[in-house]
Amino acid sequence: MLANQLHTPAINKHSLFEDAQGIFTGCLFVALGVMVFRQIGLVTGGTTGIAFLMHYMTGQPLGWILFLINLPFYLFAWFKLGKVFTLKTFFAVSLLAVFVEWLPHWIEFGNIDPVFAAVLAGLLAGTGILMLIRHGASLGGVTITAIYLQKERGWSAGKVQMAVDAAILLVAFNVVDLHKVLLSLLGAAALNFVIGVNHRHGRYFGV
Repeated sequence: MLANQLHTPAINKHSLFEDAQGIFTGCLFVALGVMVFRQIGLVTGGTTGIAFLMHYMTGQPLGWILFLINLPFYLFAWFKLGKVFTLKTFFAVSLLAVFVEWLPHWIEFGNIDPVFAAVLAGLLAGTGILMLIRHGASLGGVTITAIYLQKERGWSAGKVQMAVDAAILLVAFNVVDLHKVLLSLLGAAALNFVIGVNHRHGRYFGV
C-alpha cells in the first residue's frame, strides 16, 4: 500500500493562469496549422474542417465562419457538459477565430512544399489541440457532440470524431481536387498521430 502511494502522482488542478496560457498557446498553434492548411488549399477535420469547406465555397472569412457555426453548440454544452468546459471552449474558439484572421497580417509563407506543409500543419494543429484538451477546452461543435455521446451513450469520442472527419473529407472531393484531398488525409494523420501518442489515459495528471 505504501509503495503504491509513493508511486502515485498527486493530482493538481491547473490554476486560472495556467489554463489561460495553455488555451492561448494551444489556439496559436492550431491557428498556425490552419494558416498552413489554407496556404495550400487543404481541409482538416472537425468543426474547423466544416468551416474550411464553407470558406472555400462562399469566400467568406474563415475565422468568422468558425465562430458562427459553433454558436448553437454552446447552450447544449452548458447544460450537458458543464459551464467550465463551455466557457473554456467558447474562449478557445473565439481566440482561434481572431488568430485565423489576424495571423496573415503578421506572418506569411513563401514557397512551401505541399507534402511538408500538410505534415507541418497537422503536427502544429495536433499539438495545439493537445494543449486545449489538457486544459479542459475544445474547438467546439464536433468535439462537444463526440464528448456528449461518449458520456451518455458510451460511444467512443475518438471514433465519432473520426467518422465526422471522414464525412468532411468525402464532401471535400466536391470542393477541392483529389491531390489536395490526399494531402488533407496526410495532414489529418499527422494531427491524430500527435494526439494519439501524447494523450493517453493515466499519463497526465493536471486537470
